Amino acid sequence: MKNIFTKEITEEVVARIEDLTSQTQPIWGKMSVAQMLAYCCVTYEMVYTDKHPRPNAFVRFLMKTLIKNIVTSEKAYVKNGRTAKQFVITDSKNFET
Repeated sequence: MKNIFTKEITEEVVARIEDLTSQTQPIWGKMSVAQMLAYCCVTYEMVYTDKHPRPNAFVRFLMKTLIKNIVTSEKAYVKNGRTAKQFVITDSKNFET
């Protein structure tokens, strides 16, 4: 897995994002490019806004003990894996926005 914290990889990711258009076809999954960008923004919305409710203490404990190691490990995510409901983007999004 590539290290996003190196300059070269960061530049590669930024270049890929800048190449996106409203007509870009998905490579992995079924979301449109606009839905995928909305999906990527959910983490920031969780940190910087009150758009998504914070998990209660029990759920935070479960996330810390069970899920954190899976999410932060170097093992690649499995295709069609389950995701938290906050990250499920089903409505259409405007790419330009």
